[in-house]
Amino acid sequence: MGVEEHTQDQAAAEGVTTAENVSAAGEIETTASGTRYPIAPGYRVNVRTGPGTSYRIVRTLPYGQKIPIYCQKPGERVTGPYGTSNLWDNIANGQFVSDAYVYTGRDGYIAPRCD
Repeated sequence: MGVEEHTQDQAAAEGVTTAENVSAAGEIETTASGTRYPIAPGYRVNVRTGPGTSYRIVRTLPYGQKIPIYCQKPGERVTGPYGTSNLWDNIANGQFVSDAYVYTGRDGYIAPRCD
């Protein structure tokens, strides 16, 4: 019952790139500035002002983007390449993306809950 929350390129639509086939460029990256998680290969994901598709779109992440996750918040249930989830990842002040499009390596919370 999820809502479509992305745009997908032609190669991904034809099955050339899949969420299960995360390349070396699509791995979780940990640096001195923190951990960054990849958006599913072949997807451009909308960044919204809150945890649901009814919130205003702030921007759209480009293909291959890696994002920080500062906290997570429950919201609208969305279906994406990594399953169906009601978790939304806070990637900046007032900016959220559906966790169903972010490769975190596991289901559920990987960051503190947002206030």
